Amino acid sequence: MLLQTEHVFKQYGDYTALSDVSVSVPRQSIFGLLGPNGAGKTTLIRIINQITAPDSGSIIFDGKPMQRSDVYRIGYLPEERGLYRKMKVGEQALYLARLKGLSAQDAKKRLTIWFERFEMQTWWNKKVEDLSKGMAQKVQFVTTVLHEPELLILDEPFSGFDPINAGMVKSEILRLRDAGATIILSTHNMSSVEEICDRIALIHKSQKVLEGGVKELRNRYKSNTFILTFKGDMISFANALWSHYELTDKHSEDGIHTVTIKLGESKRLNDLLGAILPVCEVISAIEKIPGMNDIFLEAVQAEHHQYVDNE
Repeated sequence: MLLQTEHVFKQYGDYTALSDVSVSVPRQSIFGLLGPNGAGKTTLIRIINQITAPDSGSIIFDGKPMQRSDVYRIGYLPEERGLYRKMKVGEQALYLARLKGLSAQDAKKRLTIWFERFEMQTWWNKKVEDLSKGMAQKVQFVTTVLHEPELLILDEPFSGFDPINAGMVKSEILRLRDAGATIILSTHNMSSVEEICDRIALIHKSQKVLEGGVKELRNRYKSNTFILTFKGDMISFANALWSHYELTDKHSEDGIHTVTIKLGESKRLNDLLGAILPVCEVISAIEKIPGMNDIFLEAVQAEHHQYVDNE
C-alpha cells in the first residue's frame, strides 16, 4: 500500500467530520473516495495533504508515518480552484511548477508537452480571467500533475468539463496510473468513476461504510436479477414463472417484451430458462449488475439498520 489512514478522527466543535476512518490505497491504482457532499471526503483529503491535522489516528505514507516533506511527493487538485486571475497562463504555470521543485528549463519543457496534449498551445499569453471554467480547469490539472507526483489527489476533477474534455481527462488519469502514479479520486458523482476506479471507499456522515475493489463489490451486491428480452405471449410467460421468480418490471413494444426478473436464492439462470423456453423465444438474458449508487444506498441502509438494532 502506498497510503493508509488508520482510525482517523476529526471534530470541529460539536461537529464530527471524521469518525474512525481507516482506508488503504494500493500503489499504482485509482482509488475512488466516494460519498455525498458533507460526508467527510474533503476533510480526509486535507489531512492527507497536511493542511490540517487529525485529532487522533495516523497517516502512513510509503510504509512510514507521513512527514512534512512528503507533501512534495503529492499533487493536489482541490475542488475550489485556485489560479491567479490576473496572471498569464504560461507565467502562472511556470510559477506553480517552480514551487514544486522543477527548474525553469524542465518546467517549460514539460508544459510544452502537456499544452500540446491538451490543445492549449495558444493559451500561453492569455490571462486566466479570460478563460472559461473548463479551460481554467485544464490549466490547473496540468499544473497539478506536472511534477509527476507519486500520489495524485483529485477532488471533483470532472466538474465544469463538457463530455469531450471530461473524457480526455479520464484518459489522462488512466495513463498516469499506468505510468506508475497512485490516484485518489474524490467525488459525489458515483457513476463517473465506475469505469476507471480499481478500488473505492464509501463515506457517509463522517464514517466509512464500505471499502473494496470495484468488481468485487459489484459482484458482492448482485441480487440474482436478470433482464430478459423475448418474443411470445406475456400471459403465458407470466404463468410459466413459479413462486421462485419475481417479475419486477416489464415493457413491451412491437411484439418484443423486456422484463426484469429476480430469481429465488437457490435458483440460477438455467432454471429460469428451463421454465420459460417452452412458451417463448428468448432473445437475450443479461444479469443486472448494481452500480456504485445502488451499492452506496444499500450499504447506507444496512448501516442505518445496524445502528437502530444496536440502540
